[in-house]
Amino acid sequence: MTVLTWSDDRVEQLKKLWESGLSASQIAAELGNVTRNAVIGKVHRLGLSGRAKAPSTAAPRQRKARPAQHMMRVARPVSRGNTALAHAFEAEMEPDPISYDNVVPMSQRLSLLELNEATCHWPVGDPSSPEFFFCGGKALGGLPYCAHHSRVAYQPAADRRRPSAKPQIK
Repeated sequence: MTVLTWSDDRVEQLKKLWESGLSASQIAAELGNVTRNAVIGKVHRLGLSGRAKAPSTAAPRQRKARPAQHMMRVARPVSRGNTALAHAFEAEMEPDPISYDNVVPMSQRLSLLELNEATCHWPVGDPSSPEFFFCGGKALGGLPYCAHHSRVAYQPAADRRRPSAKPQIK
């Protein structure tokens, strides 16, 4: 690897080529024995700007005039991806689970400071709202929740999986 020093002559030549609008690659080829990145680095260190535009990019290109076309947009059903083998399925919607969170008796509701190992730690509501509370019911042995909230929190893996919507091939 040869170390190249930028002599005064090479720097002057670089400035002239840069101001004439040549690219860094073209300048590197013109100077010889220097890379495009070395040219870019030297240009930045010298603080060169004010490049002249190359003749091809000096004037904006003129667009071809197109005759006005009246097109009518047709609404299409929205579908994404490969739909060639898609089947139309009628999915049965699962009923919304009954929420018992708001049915906690007032006497059972606890704040964070009132919780202990024997009470249910299930949060109810928005923590930033003044109506936020914890269930406070009797916790099951070794668990932080009451019987109802334990069923919600600890579902068996098979129950969490939803049935496949794909047709069964026989």
